[in-house]
Formats: sequence, C-alpha cells, structure tokens
Amino acid sequence: MPFVTHRGQRIHYTVEGEGPLVVLQHGLFMDAASWTANGVVEALAGRHRVACVDSLGHGRSDKPVDPALYAQDQRAGDLAAVIDALGEPKAAVLGYSMGAWMAVGLACHHPEKVSRLVVGGWDLLNGVPKTPSGPLTFDLFWAFARATAPALVAWVTPEVEPAMRACFEALAQLDGARGAVLGGDFPVLLWNGDQDAYAPPMRAFAAAEGLPFLSSPGGHVPTIETPGAETVAALAAFLAG
Repeated sequence: MPFVTHRGQRIHYTVEGEGPLVVLQHGLFMDAASWTANGVVEALAGRHRVACVDSLGHGRSDKPVDPALYAQDQRAGDLAAVIDALGEPKAAVLGYSMGAWMAVGLACHHPEKVSRLVVGGWDLLNGVPKTPSGPLTFDLFWAFARATAPALVAWVTPEVEPAMRACFEALAQLDGARGAVLGGDFPVLLWNGDQDAYAPPMRAFAAAEGLPFLSSPGGHVPTIETPGAETVAALAAFLAG
C-alpha cells in the first residue's frame, strides 16, 4: 500500500501493470478505487503502469482541514511527488472533474511532468457552473449531492466535511489553465459526457483551438461511473499515443 509524503501530508496511491506510466486522478467524493470499478484500470494495465491517486482529503490519503493545503499548486505538487516516487520523469495524466482541475494544475506548475493530458468532466476556462443567482456555493452543492447521490457521499463524516469544502472552494483557482493546456509540449484530449453542463463550452473550446474532443453518453457522474467500452477504448488509445 504505497504512500508518498509531500508537504507533510501522506498521499496514497495504487499501482497496477507494467509499461509507460499513466496517472489517474479521480473527482470530488470519489477515490483511487473508482478507476478499477469503472474498468479504466483493466483497460490500461496491459500496456501501462497505472497509478491511481487518492487526492488529499479522499480515500486513504490524509484529510486535513486547513484550506491552504488544498490550493491547486499544492495538489499539483502531490501528483508530481507520486510521479517522482515511481521513478519516472513524466507521465500521461488523466483527470476527471476535480481530478481534471488537478491535472491542469500539474500542466500549469509542473509541465515537465506531463507527457499526455486528458481533461475530463471539467470546464478549464470557467470552472464550476454558475447558478441563476450567482456562483454555486459549497452549501448548495453539498445539499444537492446528498439529495441526488447519497451513496457517493455516504463516507463524508462531519469531521471530513471541512476538507470537502476546501476541495470545492479551491476549484475557483483557474489562472494559467488556458495557457498551460494550449502551450504545453504534450498532446491534450478534452472529454465530457454529452449531458454534462461542462460539455458545450469545452466542445466549443476544442473546436476553436484544434483539440480533440471525446463525447460520452450521459451526465457528469454517469460518464465516469459507467463510461462504456467505446469511451474506455478511446481513452486507452489516446494515452497509448
């Protein structure tokens, strides 16, 4: 059960397979094991060494409550530390939702660590969608999550909730994302469910900038929980180069 300690926090990750390194970063409320449950690890492990990282605040990683520890540059550093711990100079990185925000952060702050980048389930230009009355707050988001996806958030105890708030509020940090994605020395794939609110702006961004765009059937959560064989195969093909 490997851990790496970075900035005083223990970050847990799992490793399967052999070959070029791929790092998978999950979204808010999920964990490293979600990539096995949805079939992505099985699809990749025959050709890659696949590292699935428990984000700070999630899974077996530490769960501090200090919001400063959840800043994008800090958590991008966690991913860089995992890549270093595995003895590789760089990795192909696939992130979904909050994990995509972290992957973009790695491209911003440690571009030399990225060989290929998949930004899934995320609007890297605008971040979390706004409500008709303004920015979406954590309290509204948390109430919605508990009502619509109780199984997904059942593990979040009152002691852990401040860490989830810090994770959510850090998602507003978007500076440098566009330049990192367009100016990096690596291929980029944008991926969204066709019913996801993030899909229209990212489809338009991909078309305007000449980036490949992968569309999956379904909304934000179903797209990652049950991506389907065609989507998984397309992700595997891109990550293999």
